[in-house]
Amino acid sequence: MSRRDFLSQPAPENYVAGLGRGATGFTTRSDLGPAREGPSEDQIKAAVAKRSAQLGLTEAKDDDNDDDGRYQDPDNEVGLFAGGIYEKDDEEADQIWKEVDDRMAKRRQKQRLVITSYTSLDIYIHSQAAPPLPQHTLPVKQACGLSVKIDEKQSTDQKSHFHREAREEAERLEYERKNPKIQQQFAGLKRALETVTDEEWANLPDPKDLTGRTKRARQARMERFYAVPDSVLAAARDSGQFGTTVAEDGTATEGVNKDGTVTDFAKIGAARDKVLRARLEQQSQSSTVATAGSATSIDPKGYLTSLSSMQGAEQSIGDIEQFRKMLKSAVDSNPKQAASWIAAARLEIAAGKPGAARSLIAKGCEHCPKSEDIWLENIHLNDNRNAKVIAAQAIQANPHSVKLWVEAMKLENDPRSKKKVIRRALDHNQESEALWKEAVNLEEDVEDARILLAKATELIPESLDLWLALARLETPENARKVLNKAVKKVPNSHELWIAAARLEEQLGEGKRRPVMKNAVKFLAKQNAMPKREEWIAEAEKCEEEGAVITCSNIIEETLGWGLDEDDDRKELWMEDARASINRDKFATARAIYAYAIRVFPNSKSLYTAAIDLERNHGSKEDLWHALEKAVEACPHYEVFWLMLAREKAAEAGVDEARLVLARAFKQNPDSEDIWLAAVKLEADNGFIDKARELLKTARQNAPTDRVWMRSVAFERQQGDNEAALDLVQQALQLFPSKPKLWMMKGQIYEDLAQLGPAREAYSTGVRAVPSSIPLWLLYSRLEEKAGNVVKARSVLDRARQAVPKSPELWTELIRVERRAGNLNQAKSLMAQALQQMPKSGLLWAERILNLEPRTQRKSLLAEAVKKVEDDPILLVTAARILWAERKLDRAQNWFEKALLLDRDVGDTWAWYYKFLVQHGTEEKRADLVAKCVLNDPRHGEEWTRVAKDPRNAGRKTEEVLKLVAETLS
Repeated sequence: MSRRDFLSQPAPENYVAGLGRGATGFTTRSDLGPAREGPSEDQIKAAVAKRSAQLGLTEAKDDDNDDDGRYQDPDNEVGLFAGGIYEKDDEEADQIWKEVDDRMAKRRQKQRLVITSYTSLDIYIHSQAAPPLPQHTLPVKQACGLSVKIDEKQSTDQKSHFHREAREEAERLEYERKNPKIQQQFAGLKRALETVTDEEWANLPDPKDLTGRTKRARQARMERFYAVPDSVLAAARDSGQFGTTVAEDGTATEGVNKDGTVTDFAKIGAARDKVLRARLEQQSQSSTVATAGSATSIDPKGYLTSLSSMQGAEQSIGDIEQFRKMLKSAVDSNPKQAASWIAAARLEIAAGKPGAARSLIAKGCEHCPKSEDIWLENIHLNDNRNAKVIAAQAIQANPHSVKLWVEAMKLENDPRSKKKVIRRALDHNQESEALWKEAVNLEEDVEDARILLAKATELIPESLDLWLALARLETPENARKVLNKAVKKVPNSHELWIAAARLEEQLGEGKRRPVMKNAVKFLAKQNAMPKREEWIAEAEKCEEEGAVITCSNIIEETLGWGLDEDDDRKELWMEDARASINRDKFATARAIYAYAIRVFPNSKSLYTAAIDLERNHGSKEDLWHALEKAVEACPHYEVFWLMLAREKAAEAGVDEARLVLARAFKQNPDSEDIWLAAVKLEADNGFIDKARELLKTARQNAPTDRVWMRSVAFERQQGDNEAALDLVQQALQLFPSKPKLWMMKGQIYEDLAQLGPAREAYSTGVRAVPSSIPLWLLYSRLEEKAGNVVKARSVLDRARQAVPKSPELWTELIRVERRAGNLNQAKSLMAQALQQMPKSGLLWAERILNLEPRTQRKSLLAEAVKKVEDDPILLVTAARILWAERKLDRAQNWFEKALLLDRDVGDTWAWYYKFLVQHGTEEKRADLVAKCVLNDPRHGEEWTRVAKDPRNAGRKTEEVLKLVAETLS
């Protein structure tokens, strides 16, 4: 049934029109009372009857009720308000009070009720919110037919509460008796189901399928799909288009023109809507419409924008026609607007009508003769011959237009005519810098060009480019005069001072003449001093053009400009140098470091940065020079001495390195680093006895644990295990808490094939230094090598108790189980390890490569990369997986990411080298080896095992790299 509208609905009950806005109930001068009469007697009686009917009451009163009228039932309204009309608000108020009474009744039910005595029946209720009682124990007189006697001690509220509870209970039971629940109606049938046998249950017939009569079945029939013929699909596709077919006789049918072109009327309609929308947007943004019968003023720039977007796209005839009408309206409304004519001409060019375009632009030149742009457009639309005539007309109308003169010059073919045009242009525009530059560029003779520049600088003394060009063409002596004159004319230009400094550098006077120093003083006096960043940019520009001395002079005189001593100048200058290095301006960075070192002569960080710059981007002589300055400034910093000795030994020979170390000994007589460097120098060059003597002297003068360990390692490298064992015994008496000494003792016994003493050495070592992970690993591997897997497992369990969260120990335990064939146990241990250390790349790599099937590697790798951030072992694992899948480019990228993350891991270099051996070029491998030698990695599981092997002592980094790559699998 449809809902009526508001005006068709009947008025509410007791509605009085106009009452809400005060239209009734008013009084006039002739009225002494209200304008509306009160309710009549009939209305009062009807209201009382309706009230009584709604509440289920009778109008008759109980004659036995002797109570005062004030204590009557409030639902029986008699007296003052008996004649009131029962309206909607009264009904709403009664409903609210009824809800309040119901809520209070529920609260009273929660109270504990104690009913003490009844006539001929005693009932006790001891419950909170008691449920309905059974029918045979009803505590009400209506159910039992008995009178109820209330204890006199009970209050009036308790009496009324009891009466209300009794009445409600009786009403509820009477309602349940007349309206039994479905559950109660079928209770007997349910009890009868107990007699049904299994056979009877099995023989019950199936229900009929009535789904065909339901709404769901009808919807299902509506959703059935059928194969639609292609003709129907084609007709639907072409329903909104016009036909563009050609008949057999070659004549065009509907939509095809005689010249063979096709007109798509659907596109024309869409273009019309698009143009209309664009025009409305332009109107709202930049247009003003005259209302008093005037024409519409349209911004032509909007048309130019729309035309530029239209170019390069396929435009239909409808689009062009719409644009043509719009531009015609713009031209007619404001013919003095050159942009409108230009846009109209370009539209005709886009439409393929150059003749119409030339005609339009010619009319535009007539209406806008002072516009440069419209004349230039006219010149471009015509051929060379007509363009010259148009250019002459344009120049005649605009004799001071530099653009038109330059365009007229470009129309000439021979240089003589070009010069003639430019000279005539200069007659009209003597102060045009662009025309003088064009004139100078046309001159082939240097002397003529110099004369023109001299004249130009007289007419335009503020032109910096003309002064600089004249200085370049003059002789050195005259160039100085020109620049001095230019500085007077343009005193705020720092480019002139830089040009003067470069001139002095070309003459060989760059270091002697303080041009930049004078420049800083002069520019500061003129308040024209550029910022420090601008000076650095000028220095880099000079470096790029080959003026290195000028670059250095600029940095020296301007780097500290505007900085106070309170500023962090050292960090700021180091950042400037790093920025220049990133831009491949190494001379500028070298000059910045040189200036910073003069300000901070004892800064180790500055010297280190300067040395790195020379090592990576300088010559050997520059590196030696930087190192010499470093050891002179910081003589007690052993690192600079060692670097200098190593560089000298590599390039100049052992004698030069010995001289450096001798100087270092004088400055640092008790330095263990210098002693060990001297030993390494002698040992690497075959002077074994001299190296042994140096070690003996070092043990006396600098008896540190490193010196003793180096002595033991030296004897092992020479194959004298007995001497090495004696030295390590002495060293352990002095340094029992050094784990490397215990490891060396156990390894010596392993080399001697004495597993018992080796086990004892490792066992004693882990008790002395329980936190040493490499010592625990050596102990476990010894037991595993001896075939005692249980003992190896026990050692690793003890190790995990000493060092709880060590990925190396967990990985070794997992590998022991895997090598023993206990793959399930290994996976269980891996799960425990990853639960404790979810961000360990070593554990993830072991799981991905050795514990899981190949098909799950990529998914596990993706999960690991999300959980582990910046771990080189995991990145190498990803590269290896991609390598196995023949995704070589991506594998190479992952190898390089791992190297960028940590260059000290030798295993990464080895894996990458092995990859390049198979899939790289010789140049790429050589570059990788050079970078590896430069970074000199020291860590990595396989790298340390090979590099620390006494048999590989004395091998260079390149050799170790290739050995490790061969052992990888």
